[in-house]
Amino acid sequence: MNQPTEPKADKSGVRRHNLSLVLRTVHDAGETTRAAVAARVGLTRPAVSSLVEQLLDLGFLVESGKTFSGQAGRPGTVLKPADTGPAGLGVEINVDYVTACVVDLTGTDRVRRTERLDNRAAGAPEVLARAARLAADVLDTAAGRHLAPVAAGLALPGLVSAGAVRQAPNLGWYGVDAERLFGEALAAVRPGAARLPLSSDNEANMAALAELWFGTLGDVRTFLHLTGEIGVGGAIVVHGELLRGAHGFAGEIGHLVVDAEGPLCRCGSRGCLEQYAGQSALLDAARAPGIPELTDRAEAGEPRALAALAEAGRMLGRALSGAVNLLDPEAVVLGGIYPRLMPWLVSALAGELSARVVSGLWTPEAGRLRAASAATDASRGAAALVLHDVLADPLAYAAAAGA
Repeated sequence: MNQPTEPKADKSGVRRHNLSLVLRTVHDAGETTRAAVAARVGLTRPAVSSLVEQLLDLGFLVESGKTFSGQAGRPGTVLKPADTGPAGLGVEINVDYVTACVVDLTGTDRVRRTERLDNRAAGAPEVLARAARLAADVLDTAAGRHLAPVAAGLALPGLVSAGAVRQAPNLGWYGVDAERLFGEALAAVRPGAARLPLSSDNEANMAALAELWFGTLGDVRTFLHLTGEIGVGGAIVVHGELLRGAHGFAGEIGHLVVDAEGPLCRCGSRGCLEQYAGQSALLDAARAPGIPELTDRAEAGEPRALAALAEAGRMLGRALSGAVNLLDPEAVVLGGIYPRLMPWLVSALAGELSARVVSGLWTPEAGRLRAASAATDASRGAAALVLHDVLADPLAYAAAAGA
């Protein structure tokens, strides 16, 4: 009887995998040599050199200067991710602003534009068209800097699924086909972008990924991320991966009920966290026109401002203590407006965590409550998500990068 033969590995598939392996290794190192890559990935030096040459030709890597490899032999040429060519476009739509940015393969934010306006006063098609015009402006600037975004990520508020916003109560959006509307608007103002692949996700998820990849978390890979804006967004990262839930809607901490008899929320429930700790609720309670004025008044010791911030801190602590007891994260990261308000939020917030978390690990001295890094936001996370796809399969994006 003939023995069944093992299927032969597809050579093109193996090479594709190895191109990704080499590119990711150089990316993670920042600067390295062929010899160091070979030692790290377990391939022969000739094999790595062949892969590196292809990545150089495709524009994903560049070489610069000479350095010793740290091993016997001649100095090796320094390899780095290219800071021109392949890039990611990230666009964030929020209640009171729209941001677009381009991030290069090194992870550097190279072009950024923000327009602040009240998107509640316009319909979804108009808001998405505004975002498309801003994105087109960013793409034009990026082209002048020899950057070629190969895809775009769209960070959207509310429940996002299959390219659509199922509901975003603070914007009044329900069943909005956001990817299609944005793509059509972008193609109308910049026809060359008509074929740009587009993906979308919740803006809090994108902000959490930006913190994971570009923030100052160190070895922390399991954390809760809150984004304070008009509402309160949340994301859960477990061992470096987003916890999405059965339908992709995990992390809606802004709609955890902290007071069942509290004020009516736009979502239809009562006493949701964002009714106490969202930007609008905070400013209303403090009778302040904006966050800068609120911080000024808090610094001056104004009782109303301090009381509003203390109440927000207590309610944040109440919601977070339940989440911490359930999920056992290493840290809680506060982004959006919260880093600026931390001096006045942290006492009441940390007090609630210390009193309510059963593990006893969340005392104020534990350092588990952190402010988000200044350079992380949802638009950057959306752009970086594109680049993670590029690192996973550079050949899939070679043509789009102009190679």
